[in-house]
Amino acid sequence: MAVVNRVEQKAYLGKPAIIKLQLITHCFFKNISLTQPELECLVLLAQDGEAILNVFCRYVERKELYASAQSVRNALNKLERIGLVQKSGKKNKIIRLSSEIPIQTEGNILLEYKFAYVP
Repeated sequence: MAVVNRVEQKAYLGKPAIIKLQLITHCFFKNISLTQPELECLVLLAQDGEAILNVFCRYVERKELYASAQSVRNALNKLERIGLVQKSGKKNKIIRLSSEIPIQTEGNILLEYKFAYVP
């Protein structure tokens, strides 16, 4: 039987941090690179569930993640192209995280990951 060096960590995280960890893990396995502002933008969107595009862009701009609402819109377009954000509607577009991302944002959340390396 192989000997395995085990590392176990336990922590209580706030809602934004636990959402961020899920997003980072998803992007790691899909080999998706994100900038810190893009990741923070996704966390804010995940917390809201869905939002009106214009309102969300102004909200993120006020959080000073991007210099302008247009910069936020450009980032969201990139995130849509790589499959992390979905848009719907024509006039007042609604944005949300992609339904392809397995993420929990409501209620009590327990993340349990087990990774192993065995040569």
